[in-house]
Amino acid sequence: MSILVVLEQRGALRSCSLEAVSAAKKVAEAAGMSLNAVYIGKSIDGLLPSLAGLGIQNLYAYEHEDLQYYTNERYVPILCDLAKELEAIYIIGPASALGKELCASTAARLKAELIQDCVSLQWTDGLKGEKPIYAGKVLAEVVVRSTPGLVSLRPNVFPLDRDGEDLPQVIKRDLPETTVHTVIQEVVSDLSGVIELTEAKIVVSGGRGIGGPEHWPVLQGLCDALGAALGASRAVVDAGWISGSHQVGQTGKVICPDLYIACGISGAIQHLAGMRTSKTVVAINNDPEAPIFKVCDYGIVGDLFDVIPKLTEEIKIARNGN
Repeated sequence: MSILVVLEQRGALRSCSLEAVSAAKKVAEAAGMSLNAVYIGKSIDGLLPSLAGLGIQNLYAYEHEDLQYYTNERYVPILCDLAKELEAIYIIGPASALGKELCASTAARLKAELIQDCVSLQWTDGLKGEKPIYAGKVLAEVVVRSTPGLVSLRPNVFPLDRDGEDLPQVIKRDLPETTVHTVIQEVVSDLSGVIELTEAKIVVSGGRGIGGPEHWPVLQGLCDALGAALGASRAVVDAGWISGSHQVGQTGKVICPDLYIACGISGAIQHLAGMRTSKTVVAINNDPEAPIFKVCDYGIVGDLFDVIPKLTEEIKIARNGN
């Protein structure tokens, strides 16, 4: 019996994949199973050091130019066939946009149970996970009762746990013959230096309280000082103040950073659903009755245009050691 972990890549291995490996390792040890992983991409060679000490025994690497970018038609058959070959009991991957699609499609092909977006995973005579439901108000405990089973894990929730420097044994595979109806002509990457919102350890978000799109530089200055990603509420995205890629919430991105700073955000339930699991929440709002203050760890009642520049300056001074 074995567990198979999906390693998601976008050139480099994504940190959410390494977190999934760490979580799967604990389950494998508790269940007495072996831990394997699958890489689908252009080349694994330069990425192996990031897998040191994670407990992977065998790494099945499918390498080809045509696998550099995700396509459902190529990735899903590879994962399904490998899972059958290894008789994998459980398949675990990150709950990124790509990971959730891959897990859902694979579960459909294998007629397997699926738990998406887990924030807890453990083995107690079976695989058990917890996932937020009802806009994050409730944690549902879900048990995988049949095998194979698939689970995707929310990024930034599971700690990265290394033990030693051992590397997995790499087993390279050729590109399987697959009928493909879709061809990727071009991939436009995010601007260099932009931090991926779902994997950011710190997120600074703005809402209608910032007053207009011309004021984003105030928040971006704080992001730069903290090394944070820039987020936004649905209201400002709908108003056209910023692109939808920055939206945090039930209809946007669900995130779990170490620190979330909400600036001029009232705290509608749809927004809370996207950031409720943040480890520390700081709210800055001039309305003392704003709902965001009921869920934050630290609240600042005041004008964000007074607070944020002062906060940014103090952080710069602290970081520069002056």
